[in-house]
Amino acid sequence: MKALYAQQNSPGEEMTFVFQERENLPPSRAHDVKVQVRACALSRVDTQLLAEIKLKKELVPVGREVSGVVLEGILPLDSEESGVCEVVLVHEHYLAHKPQKLCWAEAAGTLRDGLRAYTALHYLAPVSPGTSVLVLDGASPFGTIAIQLAQHRGAKVISTAHSLEDKQYLERLRPAGGVRQPLVARVIDVSHGKIDVAESCLEETGGLGVDIVLDNGVRLYSAEDEPASRCQLLPHKHDIITLLGVGGRWITTERNLQLDPPDSHSLFLKGATVSFLNEEVWNLSNVQQGKYLAILEDIMDKLSNGIFRPQLDEPIPLYEAKVSMEIVQKNQARKRQVIQF
Repeated sequence: MKALYAQQNSPGEEMTFVFQERENLPPSRAHDVKVQVRACALSRVDTQLLAEIKLKKELVPVGREVSGVVLEGILPLDSEESGVCEVVLVHEHYLAHKPQKLCWAEAAGTLRDGLRAYTALHYLAPVSPGTSVLVLDGASPFGTIAIQLAQHRGAKVISTAHSLEDKQYLERLRPAGGVRQPLVARVIDVSHGKIDVAESCLEETGGLGVDIVLDNGVRLYSAEDEPASRCQLLPHKHDIITLLGVGGRWITTERNLQLDPPDSHSLFLKGATVSFLNEEVWNLSNVQQGKYLAILEDIMDKLSNGIFRPQLDEPIPLYEAKVSMEIVQKNQARKRQVIQF
């Protein structure tokens, strides 16, 4: 039985991925469940986070969002198990029921993006009807689910597109049923670097600003200090602060965000807040276990009812898992990659 692992010999080296033969599963502990894996979604291995919480090892298991028989779930951050394997042992508290009509790839491929969207738009910045939400890079797998969740909660959604293809995809998004208006009220194409995101958002909100901003990375420095591709597609932190409305909430995925005193003063004048999105917090404390399982169940329910429609690539066979994981690790995949067993 093969399992996929990540390997990094020294800091700064490019990560490589290797298959390891496993003859037997480790001894099961109390409350462990044996799961026959049918699909496993691939997500980037965060070596920096693993090192900071003392979980980095020579071989890091790859693939934590799995669906299969008995159930489906996300393997905890400290799991020794690779999800890219035919059989894994998972503690029962990390599993949720998969509705029968859902396919394995959809279930596994929606878990992480659904968890991130819920963490952002239900706990960090609860969305209510009439709220305006800006989702940066809305055509990404995470952005797509965030848009669908925000619109389902009654929000007015604005999004940025990184290419003409992304723009057309976002403009075609429609709800699963009922009124067939677009999910995104306005799509801002930033692929040519000529459109001012802050100005477009203020125009769309009548000068009031956006209630919630959900970014997918931001520029921290001036244009000459940033790579050209990053400058073109990501907004500057000053733009986000400018477009925030009074009492606005900025949810950022930028772990190294630095705010200068003028930035903090602008946020203070607006009564705005900044929150950091790290979906791994659910696995770092057992205190939140009930909420975590409720999120997983709700993700499956919304997926089953057509509210969530994930951005999935074609299912990938196991023998192509190494190549696909290399693409994911380099942030080059525009759709969620799922291994099908």
